[in-house]
Amino acid sequence: MSAERPSRPRRVRLVGIGSGHPDQITLEAAAAIESVDFVIAAAKSADDPLLEARREICRRHGNPELVAVPDPPRDRDDPTDYTGAVTDWHDARAAAYEQVLLERAGDAAFLVWGDPAFYDSTIRIVERILARGNVEFEHDVLPGISSLQVLAAAHRIVLHEVGQPILVTTGRRLLEAVWQGHDNLVVMLDGDLACSALLGQPGWLMWWGANLGTTDQVLVAGPLADVLPEVESARARAKAASGWVMDTYLLRRPAVP
Repeated sequence: MSAERPSRPRRVRLVGIGSGHPDQITLEAAAAIESVDFVIAAAKSADDPLLEARREICRRHGNPELVAVPDPPRDRDDPTDYTGAVTDWHDARAAAYEQVLLERAGDAAFLVWGDPAFYDSTIRIVERILARGNVEFEHDVLPGISSLQVLAAAHRIVLHEVGQPILVTTGRRLLEAVWQGHDNLVVMLDGDLACSALLGQPGWLMWWGANLGTTDQVLVAGPLADVLPEVESARARAKAASGWVMDTYLLRRPAVP
């Protein structure tokens, strides 16, 4: 009697889905979604529009069950302890997702907005789940089209000058980066438009985009001082139209000849 072949290890797949628009799902991502038994997704509210976008992606690609997990709140009371608050939040997310994996059999996926490598913590959270030691699985990461790429394509620009570097940062760290001498920056996660603090500095140019890659995409470009009011109003309109807004922008201060 031949020995029984061992079964394949359980797999968790981290799939970059770009903006969530069907045209931005790569063939690789589509195949990965079709290969799993269920998808785990954070639900930030009862009517979370980003959750519905993920449901539509599932319906189009194999129709795996979407398991919505209420997103643990993040402590924002002490802005000086940002790192500690985020660490606690990631631990809470890991515990919540782990519970789903313990309760359900089969392969799972996380559908990651944009690309898992850029300002997203799903990889870190999955590593936390494994470190807890209560559930075993293999995991892989599939890249997605990031907002950095869509921003550049939509504005028909290159994100850096010839032979020059580019810094990718957040609104929270923008002014620090400028003080350090950076003058070519892609800024993400800037709900407060920290760039408004640069209005007194001449020369800054801005290429801005909201809900990039979707049917509600909005673009604005020009000298920062001239276009910032338009950006503020366009941001409000995008949020009203879609129920959410994600924006990214390039700031550049060309060198004086």
